[in-house]
Amino acid sequence: MSFNKKNYEEISSFIKKNAQKPVKIVAVSKNHPLSSIMDALNCGIRVFGENRVQEARGKFQGLKNSHPDTELHLTGLLQTNKVKASLDIFDVFQTLDREKLVREFLKYQNITKRKKFFVQINIGKEKNKSGIMPEEGLEFVNYCINDCGMPVIGLMCIPPQHENPEPFFSLLKKIAQQAGIDNLSMGMSEDYKIGIMGGATHIRVGTYLFGKRNQ
Repeated sequence: MSFNKKNYEEISSFIKKNAQKPVKIVAVSKNHPLSSIMDALNCGIRVFGENRVQEARGKFQGLKNSHPDTELHLTGLLQTNKVKASLDIFDVFQTLDREKLVREFLKYQNITKRKKFFVQINIGKEKNKSGIMPEEGLEFVNYCINDCGMPVIGLMCIPPQHENPEPFFSLLKKIAQQAGIDNLSMGMSEDYKIGIMGGATHIRVGTYLFGKRNQ
């Protein structure tokens, strides 16, 4: 399925009418072909999200040369052995979630300092999800910024499925305020409107823009 321009315009319109601050639409193109990404580019999308380093490199390495204004976000779990390769292709990392991963990035400090990072908070304290526990979020952010010099600019969360996301987004915003951080990545295809109304600066939208993913 190709890029859905109508839905993109709908999201953009909602942002203009309701957003408290500018919102970046991160078009999550995982498992979608390069042709769909080109459709998105032609509609004005410049911020994309991918979950896997190898797939992202295959699709975006050449594309970023021809479209240098493209910004690529890592939106999936990152293994420490993929850090070096990830730094070659991604501009923003939305899933910083453990000290071991921070230490691995610090091995490549000259490159790392030019990137941007979001700390992933396990906002619903779910066993099957990655992320820092909410009560440890402030301490971890301080560790990243003050102790390690990591360029952390925001927090990211995925609320529990089938639950009202609003209180979870509110909690993420509260942690960000305590940490003195401005950027909030919250809201996906099903709940992007609630994320925007709650103060999101980034929403991660895949299915609503690209259709169901090919497995």
